[in-house]
Amino acid sequence: MAQGQIRIIGGMWRGRKLKVPDLPGLRPTTDQIRETLFNWLQMIIPGAHCLDLFTGSGALGFEALSRGADQVVMIDQSPIVVATVREQLNLFKASNAEIYQAKVPEGIKVPARPFDVVFLDPPFQTSLLFPCCFYLEENAFLAKNAYIYLESNEAISQTDLPNNWTLLKSKKTGLVSYHLAQRNIEGQ
Repeated sequence: MAQGQIRIIGGMWRGRKLKVPDLPGLRPTTDQIRETLFNWLQMIIPGAHCLDLFTGSGALGFEALSRGADQVVMIDQSPIVVATVREQLNLFKASNAEIYQAKVPEGIKVPARPFDVVFLDPPFQTSLLFPCCFYLEENAFLAKNAYIYLESNEAISQTDLPNNWTLLKSKKTGLVSYHLAQRNIEGQ
């Protein structure tokens, strides 16, 4: 299967390239969008426990690792993606990351420690974005003030999200709408 490449844009692995499998529906987050996202999260990523739920190219998870995330769990439904990203993790000697294959969202394992940052970038042709938001909220996946990155082909409004999430930032680049939300549970 033919492969493309995408580069890591910041941190200790800046400039290193990731292999991207040529699969239908797989669209790596662009450099411009990743730059904006990681500017939004620059004070949050160092030391964070992250979940990259629709790993695809692995660009978001590797970018988080490169910028100092403590741990990244990557999940994808495609065995080709999982094998490619696992090979890349080994090549980068990334011992603080893991990837596994699962049907999303019901097949994902509840973590020992809730996630501080979650990347939700499902294939646009699926209808998994909002079900995943509610699944993560209702099943102990999120730290009390977790940040959630959402990418979609249409704008997201506050009413689309769980009640205790606040939409902090929204942008649109080309056909991609991307957003940053934060979970807020007082007294937890």
